[in-house]
Amino acid sequence: MSEFNEISNFVYGTADLIRDKFKRGDYEEVILPFLVLRRLDCVLEPTNDEVRETYEQYSDELNDQALQEVLKEAADAPFYNYSEYTLETLLDEPSDIERNFKEYMRSFSPEMQDVLDNFGFESTIEELSKHDLLYQVVKRFTQPTVDLHPDRIDNGTMGDIFEELIRRFNESLDENPGEHFTPREVVDLMAELAIEPDRDDFEENEILQIYDPCCGTGGMLTETEERIKDINEDVETWLFGQEVNPQTHAIAKSDMFIKGEDASAANNIEDGSTLADDAFPDKQFDYMLANPPYGKDWKSDKEEVEKEAEQGFGGRFGAGLPSKTDGQLLFLQTMLSKIQEPEDGGSRIAYITNASPLFTADPNVSDSKNECSIRRWILENDWLEALIRLPDELFYNTKITTYVWVLSNDKPEEREETVQLIDASGEEFWTLMDDNKGDKRKELTEDQIQDIIELYRENEDTENSQIHPVTEFGYRKVRIERPLRKNFKATEDRIEQIKEERAFGNLSGSEEGEEKQEAILDMLHGMDDKLYKDKKEFEEKLDEAIEETGLNLKKSVRGNIFNALGEKDPDAEIVRDSKGRPERDTNLTDYEYVPLDKDVRDYFEEEVQPYVPHAWINEDMTDPQDGGLGKIGYEINFNRYFYEYESPRPLGEIEEDIEEVEQQVVDMIQEVTK
Repeated sequence: MSEFNEISNFVYGTADLIRDKFKRGDYEEVILPFLVLRRLDCVLEPTNDEVRETYEQYSDELNDQALQEVLKEAADAPFYNYSEYTLETLLDEPSDIERNFKEYMRSFSPEMQDVLDNFGFESTIEELSKHDLLYQVVKRFTQPTVDLHPDRIDNGTMGDIFEELIRRFNESLDENPGEHFTPREVVDLMAELAIEPDRDDFEENEILQIYDPCCGTGGMLTETEERIKDINEDVETWLFGQEVNPQTHAIAKSDMFIKGEDASAANNIEDGSTLADDAFPDKQFDYMLANPPYGKDWKSDKEEVEKEAEQGFGGRFGAGLPSKTDGQLLFLQTMLSKIQEPEDGGSRIAYITNASPLFTADPNVSDSKNECSIRRWILENDWLEALIRLPDELFYNTKITTYVWVLSNDKPEEREETVQLIDASGEEFWTLMDDNKGDKRKELTEDQIQDIIELYRENEDTENSQIHPVTEFGYRKVRIERPLRKNFKATEDRIEQIKEERAFGNLSGSEEGEEKQEAILDMLHGMDDKLYKDKKEFEEKLDEAIEETGLNLKKSVRGNIFNALGEKDPDAEIVRDSKGRPERDTNLTDYEYVPLDKDVRDYFEEEVQPYVPHAWINEDMTDPQDGGLGKIGYEINFNRYFYEYESPRPLGEIEEDIEEVEQQVVDMIQEVTK
């Protein structure tokens, strides 16, 4: 950890060199690619001479492809650099450092040049040279402190350094570093959860494919690979990922090369937006892990996402579209679109979100789909194995509580039709850090990770673990109607309101219509101003008035009269239609959430009707999938299951505190007025 801090602080200090010539938002465009370059330089250092000699010997004899292969062999790595320069020897010719630096860059293998191009690094070199800063920056990155050879700095620590720098850059700009990476211990936990049931089944030469749709610097992919290799080093792992941020994508690809992965593995780390343009539309994977950005809108991908949603389950988003302000459940649907059939081994997913995907949105009254329909799709397919609540203040950019979803389409028999809820937010599951990093004050030790894994493995009801049937999270949203009650009276102010009614207003389009308007108003003014509590009685009086005047009124105009002369009155009689059925009061419409294991009508008779005896169930609101009353929805509210009641303090204690505060106020006033 001391080396991690020393290197991170030293490298970030490069900002002091360039701050007068570069904007704060551009610091990372200098520092991150130099850090990658220094890492590459250190990796290649032991074979530099052999690679240069091989290049000089074969460059005129072999075609490009053959030459690349012999140079990789000489470098003992999936990449190479045949330049006569290293970062350190570039300092020997200060006056030509820009030209030599570019030559050095262009001497990397083609795959690595593509990685560096993603940083837009050549223009950065020119800008540094223009301000006489290139020599100083190169010199800083070749100091002994920045010895990044893998024998000194392993891949995990290197990833931590990258991520710490990204956190600092974004923190200084008040941006969201959570979009880029996940605390290492959370990655460890997710990797363990993903592979846990399979750890005894890994076979020699078995090929396992691992995927992350928002892979950041690639930490989840490489950590899962390492955990599998620790169990069985003869398993072959293929890593796949996609990352929208060009610089983070470049870091992930370079890390694949540095780890010794072949070029094809590095080329499986694609750039671009997963939501708008899935880089692996036809692939299926054994393990999938992701930490999507929380609460980040997907407006930039809106057109492509909605177009694919129109395909239903022929695309990735058939279960529904979440709010445009939060794309977390779009990434999860993408992963679920890539599960392989159980007979082919099935797939396992570890996915982390904030709380909102657990309960946001109700079943829509319309047939459009949202977060609720996505949860329903997941739970009714019995894919959710476990949901784990982690401590707050665990992430660098937010203090919120997060949740790990563990999903599988090949559940063990003992987990079928159930979901395990694990509350790992208590103090026994976290440790306070010595030094805070942004909002991160807590961390998980390896022992605490294993405590969580053990709770998951045992799959039992305990203080921190609960097993619930899938159906327990479901409900029917049922619309309850209550009758409209109105009184009626032909007063001046109510008669005036009819002028605002549509059908009455539409009569003004002709001379005949305007005459009819005047006749209606005269008729209403001629009625008595008695208050009627029963619409039927008032209707009889109105019909008499209409007959006396000889008016021929359309149904819509008659309706306008009732609207204008009527006012809601809870003590009035129920308003009924022409068939004697009660009309509903739209302002009193309510919804009941009926557990799936309850009969809707029985629930209504027991829980609703005793309190609102004239209410009724709106039977027009039915579920489109099963035709039953109401719309089916699902939510998982952790607080409902792990709520601990705290009794209020005794009244005497509260009174003593109030008296003490009052006395303090009196003492302060006396002190001021002395």
